[in-house]
Amino acid sequence: MKFFKKTIRDVPLEGKTVLLRADYNVPLKDDGTIHDDFRIRASLPTVKRLLKDDCKVVIIAHLGRPEGVDPKFSLEPAAKRLAELLKEPVRFVDQTTGDKVRMAIKRAPKRGVIVLENLRFNPEEEANDETFARKLAKDSGAHYFIQDGFGVVHRDHASTAAITLFLPSVSGLLLEKEYLSIVSAMKDPKRPLVAVMGGAKVSDKIQVVDELVDKADRLLIGGAMANTFLAGRGQKVGMSKYEKDQASAVASIYTAATAKVGEAKVDEFLELPSDVVVAKSLDTPSSHQNVTLAEVTDDDMILDIGTATTARYVEAIVSAGTVIWNGTLGYAELAVFAQGSAKIAEALATHSHIESIIGGGDTADFAIHWDKKKGDSFSHVSTGGGASLELMAGEKLPGIEHLLDA
Repeated sequence: MKFFKKTIRDVPLEGKTVLLRADYNVPLKDDGTIHDDFRIRASLPTVKRLLKDDCKVVIIAHLGRPEGVDPKFSLEPAAKRLAELLKEPVRFVDQTTGDKVRMAIKRAPKRGVIVLENLRFNPEEEANDETFARKLAKDSGAHYFIQDGFGVVHRDHASTAAITLFLPSVSGLLLEKEYLSIVSAMKDPKRPLVAVMGGAKVSDKIQVVDELVDKADRLLIGGAMANTFLAGRGQKVGMSKYEKDQASAVASIYTAATAKVGEAKVDEFLELPSDVVVAKSLDTPSSHQNVTLAEVTDDDMILDIGTATTARYVEAIVSAGTVIWNGTLGYAELAVFAQGSAKIAEALATHSHIESIIGGGDTADFAIHWDKKKGDSFSHVSTGGGASLELMAGEKLPGIEHLLDA
């Protein structure tokens, strides 16, 4: 499969100044240091390729949801970490546009990296403001704009949409890899295609589940999402978290699944937990127990898939050609309720024949922290939560659509 947009390989970048949109929206510790540098590491192939072409690389990115200028959301720690990973100097400028930016870029060596301050310190960024985008283009002195922030390409922001009006715009290597990995898994997977869907909400993933009912050979449901499915099927879920308003959505998913595989096989195609791990409260996780669905009481909270369900799901995964995993299968913030998710991760990591695509957000965070190789045990761990979901659902992403056609 080929990418339908131009990339940094397709334009003459040697010795040019380029404006690179990266995704450095990384989790921070309480002391302000970086908790997880996965997204910074994911940007390295593009940055290194540009440096190999003797480019002056001006990086723009955002961090968190600041209300105006807020020092605790500064990109300076990200710039420092990037310098450590590149093993060469990275200049940081505490502004995004203006004279200070222009002078810093002008004075920087012809080949090197400059990181500008958090885009979202400017309300114009999320407003997709053209004047702000024009300033970004002009003050950077860039000849090209490179979109490599996969985590934001589903948004119409100044650094994903308006900026492309002012500079010829192409894809970075990460964006290309994300698109090809996810779209290939959906459109041309190695069969069987098994989808593992978890997380909190059916409502967030309804379009993706619809798409997977059409394309997958088997769907395995866990997490709080499974509670919504179970409740929709008339199963008691006690005090568990579930979406009461999604019963009709669950019914329509079952209608589509039945139309695909027939009434007799629908429960083999769309699989739900048969046993679960429950506790009375998250404050006393040590009191958890593994029970069948029939044994769930009114004061139980379902917090993970059970051992029999885990074994069944692992068996389905091991026989797959491609596995798409989006959403943890339990309350994985607590290790005691992360056992199901850990077994899924282990099955994917230890069977190299499986093309494994792990959706961004919480699933990526879990997989990376579980994996001693920081995500390298899987075929592809996405840097984008919402963007990967929208791409799986077959939607067009504005930050990709605005780039130059191949």
